Amino acid sequence: MADPREAEKAAAARAAVGRVQPGMRLALGTGSTAAHAVSAIAARFPDGGGLTCVSSSERTESLARELGVPVRSLAATDQFDLMIDGADEVDPSLSLTKGRGGALFREKYLARRSQELVIIVDPSKLVEHLGTRSPIPVEVVPYARESLLAEFAARGLPATVRPAADGRGTFRTDNGLEVLDVRPATPIDDPGRVDAELHGFPGVVETGIFVGLATSVLIGRPDGSVEERKLRRSR
Repeated sequence: MADPREAEKAAAARAAVGRVQPGMRLALGTGSTAAHAVSAIAARFPDGGGLTCVSSSERTESLARELGVPVRSLAATDQFDLMIDGADEVDPSLSLTKGRGGALFREKYLARRSQELVIIVDPSKLVEHLGTRSPIPVEVVPYARESLLAEFAARGLPATVRPAADGRGTFRTDNGLEVLDVRPATPIDDPGRVDAELHGFPGVVETGIFVGLATSVLIGRPDGSVEERKLRRSR
């Protein structure tokens, strides 16, 4: 029997890819939901569609090449019309937790170079407060790991070092860095403040808190329909 959650992700991915026009400059996210988007791009543009695509991870780049989606390395002047990515959590203000796939620095870097960031999720990713469903990933310099663990704990932000998938050593990002998974002692009421606080620790490279970056969130539903939530910008 097909996994209904995967069907929800696929529905959201197809809706996002429906916005892609030939010749667009695309940034591709990382993770299982983003993989659905890559597959949908390959199905919609079997000849490449004149697209220019850059990936946020080696894993996504490999999948894109396998499916015939044109992808290349990031260039110095790259700016993107659209980025399509998933998320681990989405709160009512469209702040996000991202980085369970370990690509948080590259994902946020590409998001900041994109005119639009469309997030595709299944309903389980919707939360009232970040940090309640998933930990907050923080990409760090390995040399500073032990000090950061102690400093985070002292601020009510206990964390663990993410292990490698095979259990041998620690997980390493495509940047060669480690990830600390922070589990806040209390739900996060002000994601921007927590993001800034974490960035204040020497040794932190990036956090998985995305504030004010998502322009739209597409939520796949069990019946194949898709709900859209848009960022409301203050005037």
